[in-house]
Amino acid sequence: MEFAQLAKMVRKGLTVHTDSRLVKEGDCFVAMPGTKVRGIDYIPMALDNGAAYIVAHEADRALVAPVAEQSASVCYVENTALALGELAAERFGTHSLEMKTVAITGTNGKTTTSYIVEHLLAAAGLIPGVLGTVSYRWPGFSVDARLTTPDCLMTHELLANMREADVDAAVMEVSSHALEQYRVAGIDFDVAVFTNLTQDHLDYHGSMEAYFEAKAKLFTEYPAEGKCCVVNHDDHYGRRMLGMCDNAIGFGLGEPVQDVPSLCGRITESTVKGLVLECSWKGKTWEIRSPLVGEHNALNLLAAQAVGLCLGLNCKDFRKLDDFKGVPGRLERVENDLDLDIFIDYAHTPDALINVQGTLKTLDFSRLITVFGCGGDRDRTKRPLMAEAVARFADVAVLTSDNPRSEDPDAIMDDAEPGLEGCKQIIREADRTEAIRKAIAEMWPGDVLLIAGKGHESYQEIKGERIDYHDSRAVMAAIAEAKR
Repeated sequence: MEFAQLAKMVRKGLTVHTDSRLVKEGDCFVAMPGTKVRGIDYIPMALDNGAAYIVAHEADRALVAPVAEQSASVCYVENTALALGELAAERFGTHSLEMKTVAITGTNGKTTTSYIVEHLLAAAGLIPGVLGTVSYRWPGFSVDARLTTPDCLMTHELLANMREADVDAAVMEVSSHALEQYRVAGIDFDVAVFTNLTQDHLDYHGSMEAYFEAKAKLFTEYPAEGKCCVVNHDDHYGRRMLGMCDNAIGFGLGEPVQDVPSLCGRITESTVKGLVLECSWKGKTWEIRSPLVGEHNALNLLAAQAVGLCLGLNCKDFRKLDDFKGVPGRLERVENDLDLDIFIDYAHTPDALINVQGTLKTLDFSRLITVFGCGGDRDRTKRPLMAEAVARFADVAVLTSDNPRSEDPDAIMDDAEPGLEGCKQIIREADRTEAIRKAIAEMWPGDVLLIAGKGHESYQEIKGERIDYHDSRAVMAAIAEAKR
C-alpha cells in the first residue's frame, strides 16, 4: 500500500494507534521501534483487535509480510517514527498552524524558560499554550504532565486542541528522548531554543556526543523555512550549535560569537530578593528587575527574551518580567511558620546542583544544607558526580533517595557517597521524608536548606510503584513536628 494513499485515508478520519491494545475494527496500527520492545511483535494483537492497516519498517518486511499481509493492507516505510508524524499531522490538521510554535531543548532551564515565555506572551495580550515537564496547559485547560514531551499522536492532538482554543503561540519543552524518538515529527517549529548541555541521560544516549546529536536534531532535522534558532553562546555545546544553524540568535552573559547577532546580558545586582539584569540588543539597552535569583536564571531570562524578539516582542514588553514570580519546584521558597529559609529545586544533574548551590552560597547565608538523592535505573556514573557537586558547596550534605525505581536505595547511595569525600558533615538516610526532617532539625538561624532533585514532582517511584509524595508536604510535616 502506498503511504500517500494511507495518509489520505487518515486525513478523512482513519484512526491511528501505536498501542495495539487500543486498536479497534478498521483502525491503522503503526509498528514503532522501541528500546525495550518492538512494535512488530504486537502486530498479531493489533490484527486480532481488528486492524485493517499496518505501517511497518521496510527492513522488517520479511518478518511482517507472513503475519500481516493476508489480513490487512501493509504500508512499508523507511522510518516509522517519521511516518507517524506525517500521519498525526494529517489526522489532526497540524501540517499548517496559524499559531506560532516554540521548541525549547537543553539539559537545564527548559521549564523555567517556558514559564517566562508564557508570562511574556500573556502580558503582551496574547494567548499562550505550554507543553512541558510540569503540565500541558492553556487558558481553560490544564493536566499534569507524565512526560516532558508527550508521544507524537498526543502532541499533535494537543496542538490541535490549542488551535481550537485560539492559542496564539505554543511553547514546548522538547527532551532529547523525544528528539531521538521523533515524538515531535511532523511539526514545523517557528523558534527553536538551546539552553545548555551537561551530563544527563547517558544511560540512554551512551555518550555526550550522542546526547548532543540528539539535541541537535531540533536544529538540523526540522529545517522549517525561516525558523529562528535561539542558542546560549556561553555554553560550549551552544557555540558549536551556532555553527550549525542558519538564522541564529545568540544569548548569554559572556562574549558573543562573532558575526552572530546576540542578546547580551550583564548582572548589575544579585541578592536574595532577585536580579537586576542589563540587556542589550542591536544597539538598544534596557534593564530587567526580576525576583528570580542566580546567574542561571539570568540566562533563562535572556533566553525567553530572545524568543520574544523572534515573536515580535520588544524591550517595552520585557519590562513585564518584573511581575514574574517564578516556577513551581525551581528554587521555590517554602514559606513556613518558623521563618526558616528552605528552597525546593528540581536540580538533578551535577551542573544544575552546582548552579543552584552556587546561587545560594552567594546570598550570605551562614551554612548551606543540601538534601539530594540519585535516580534508580539511570546513569550510575552520574551519582558520584552529583555527590561531588554537593560536597563542593554544602556545609551539610544529606544523602537520601530520589526515585529509586527498581533499585535498592542503599545501593544507589553507596554509588554516590564516595563523591562526598571532604564534605564537612554527612547525614545518610534512605527515607526521604525522614531525611528532610533530620535536615530541618539540623538548621540554625541564618542557615539555608536546599532540597534538590524532585522539584514540582508529586510522587516517588519505589519498587516500580508511584507513591504519593511531595517535598513541600514533607517540609510542612517536619515544621509542624518541630513546633510541638
